[in-house]
This record gives sequence, structure tokens and C-alpha cells, in this order.
Amino acid sequence: MELLLTASGLRNETLRDALRDMLGKPFGSANVVYVPTAAVAEPGDHGWVVADMNRLHGLGWREFDVLELNGLPRQMVLDRLLHADVIYVEGGSHYHLARSITGNGLADGFLEALESRAYVGVSAGSMIFSRNLTEHSADVIGDTTDLHVLGATTVEPPFGLFDWYLKPHLYSPDFPERDDAWADRIAARADFPLYFIDDETAVRVRGGKVDVISEGRWRFHP
Repeated sequence: MELLLTASGLRNETLRDALRDMLGKPFGSANVVYVPTAAVAEPGDHGWVVADMNRLHGLGWREFDVLELNGLPRQMVLDRLLHADVIYVEGGSHYHLARSITGNGLADGFLEALESRAYVGVSAGSMIFSRNLTEHSADVIGDTTDLHVLGATTVEPPFGLFDWYLKPHLYSPDFPERDDAWADRIAARADFPLYFIDDETAVRVRGGKVDVISEGRWRFHP
């Protein structure tokens, strides 16, 4: 399993090189599938989605597919994932993304696809792998409102691969409240390991090994 869990996508050459290494061939010889599902649950201006999609598309893929996880037959979704060399899952509401995967019965097939493909997560797309993606972590992090706005009080982690939880956009100008004091408050309450990463950083998972690659800043609280 090859996962590149970013806060804001392939923002720098270090992250792009990491994906090239995972992929094992040039982007121009590979198919990518872009999943916008988490983004559609966010209100307001979506220029950030367009910018990230354009940045990804500009890498020059052989085929650039766009796949929504809701509303299509399950097998069609899984076939499209299996057709790709890289699965790229956009940010937005991690709760909506998690519920879309579990609610549409996609978790097992998604994991099967990941066994032989590279995966890039952006924000929400990076947060869905923790077994601590629950209503408890929502309370600890302080984003229970984001769950309730979906008409839900609980969330089931779709994959549950890791005990650590990833929180993106540390020090981001788009989230000015996410400073060291914010991270300190969350870490003091958390009863699970936490990675805080900025927009130039990714947590990389290759097989059983986890490391951090970065042109920016990050924190880990075991």
C-alpha cells in the first residue's frame, strides 16, 4: 500500500517526487482518477478545488478521470478506481467522504484497489484512514458541528488502518486559527496519536513504514 497523505495536494517538488517514486513511471504514462466527493459537502466558493484540480491536471497524465462516489452503481465506481494508477481524493468534509464510502459499500473494494495503486489524499482525503475517525475524535478536535450539519451524530471509520489521526493545515493562512496554541489544545485533550501537518507536508505510508516528507513544518504527538 502506497499512501501520500497531504494537507493541500502536490504543492511542491518534494511531494511530486514522492508520488513519482511511488508510481514507478512517468505521470504521462499513468492514469489518475480524481475524486471530488468531500468537496461537494463544503459551502461557499470552490475556487480552491478548481486550483487544485488544475495543478493536478497540469502534471500531464495519460488519462485524467473525475469520479464522484455517490449516485453511481457500486461496481462502476470500483471499476473506475481499478482503472487508475493513482487515486487522488480531494479535500472538503472528511465526515461526508467517510459516510459516502461506508454508505455505498465501497470500503472493501477501495482497499483492494489500494493494494496495487498509489493514493494521494488532500486534507479530508488524508483523514479517512484513522480508526479514530469517530464522534469521539470530533469532540476532541472540536469539529462536531461539521458532523451534525450532515444530519449525523456518529461516523464510522471506513478503513481503520492506523491508530493515529491526521489534522491538516497547520499554520495555513486559509485557517489562521490553526497555530501552535490550537494544536496544543487538541493534543492536550487527545487520547490517540496525532500528526499536525502544514500545506507543504505529507505523511507517507509505504507498506508498514510511516514517515513524513516536507518542505514545511509539522508536529507529531504520540
